[in-house]
Amino acid sequence: MFETARLDELPERAARVLRGPSSTRPAIWLLEEGGAAAVVKDFSVNHTLYRNTAGRFLVWREQKALRRLAGVPGVPRMIRVIDGLAIFMERLPGRTLENLEREHTLEPTFFDRLREIVLQCHARGVAHCDLKRAANILFGEDGRPYVIDWGASISESEFRFFGLRRIFERFEEDDLLAVIKVKLRHCPERVSADEKARLYRRSGPERLVRRLRDRLREILQRIA
Repeated sequence: MFETARLDELPERAARVLRGPSSTRPAIWLLEEGGAAAVVKDFSVNHTLYRNTAGRFLVWREQKALRRLAGVPGVPRMIRVIDGLAIFMERLPGRTLENLEREHTLEPTFFDRLREIVLQCHARGVAHCDLKRAANILFGEDGRPYVIDWGASISESEFRFFGLRRIFERFEEDDLLAVIKVKLRHCPERVSADEKARLYRRSGPERLVRRLRDRLREILQRIA
């Protein structure tokens, strides 16, 4: 599916605009074809400098992450990339967790499954790095969690040099802490004393690693 789609015809072929483009954000289209649906991040509509620098970089990063995570339940399947500027991904029916707590109570099993997705991604050598944003976690129509938007993710192989491994481990820990934070927001009575202690634990080396991590995250999120 979607093999014939071209960059210049995406706006016309889109069944819906999920998000219009801005100076530093891609357009996001919903395409439907032959009973299948795909979400497309399209940087080709951004201005020339941005699309050919940050745009290509972010498409490459997300493509790299999704290839590495192929087959992990709860992660969208990558379909194709066009000219390094647009990435097609499987559409996962559901809604993000933004403001969901006002309308729906999540079952404790939701967070167990979310944590398992995160651990499977870490086992493949990928940390998401932006799970604190409710927009990056979906509550599926089947009641299961799904993790989207892998443009700011990092790979274990990028931190293989001496002294950098601890920073990657910190990002892995942050992913797991983000699961606890989501649980605290949606199901606070189910958060254990040990989980709360993990959220607020600080040591000297820990604070240093956090500062390095925060600076790197700022850079990744600014361009993502």
